[in-house]
Amino acid sequence: MSLRPLSGDELEDALPALARLRIQVFEAFPYLYAGTIDYEQDYLRKFSTARDAFIVTAETEAGEIVGCATGSAITDHHSEFAEPLVQAGIDLPSTFYFGESVLLPEWRGHGLGHKFFDAREQHARKRGYARSCFCAVMRPADHPKRPADYSPLDTFWNKRGYTKRPDISANFEWPEQHGGPSLPHTMHYWFHDL
Repeated sequence: MSLRPLSGDELEDALPALARLRIQVFEAFPYLYAGTIDYEQDYLRKFSTARDAFIVTAETEAGEIVGCATGSAITDHHSEFAEPLVQAGIDLPSTFYFGESVLLPEWRGHGLGHKFFDAREQHARKRGYARSCFCAVMRPADHPKRPADYSPLDTFWNKRGYTKRPDISANFEWPEQHGGPSLPHTMHYWFHDL
């Protein structure tokens, strides 16, 4: 298993696989996202043009992409996520935003999640950022689609040094059914000083 940063032609070649991976992981609880390949490829292509953008994949020895993680300056991207930070008095130019970290279930529990965080934090530190942050969707404990064996990632994020800020939230829309309407979802912020 190896991590590989992607950009340029390598990223373009990997877009279909990355789009399928993101849809497969995000369709599960807690996101319940009903995405499309076209939207995901366009999103990643635009994401790659943001200032200090970072996209890294986890790949098997056979070259199969089983996970990926993203990050970028929040000043050039994600206006929906930047505005709540401005209102909370967070300095945007010194804040590095982690977009997503997705990993197929069978590859979880082998340290790849830590490697994704390590790689993005190192990238942000090299570029002089003071903190990193990300958003996570909030779902009630009694959500009807919550699996009985679901375990939130809060403990993992806390061990990584991230602190949840329930006083800062964003609303982001996505469909939960193919062909269905985009629904609002509350996202809470997590921060870590670099």
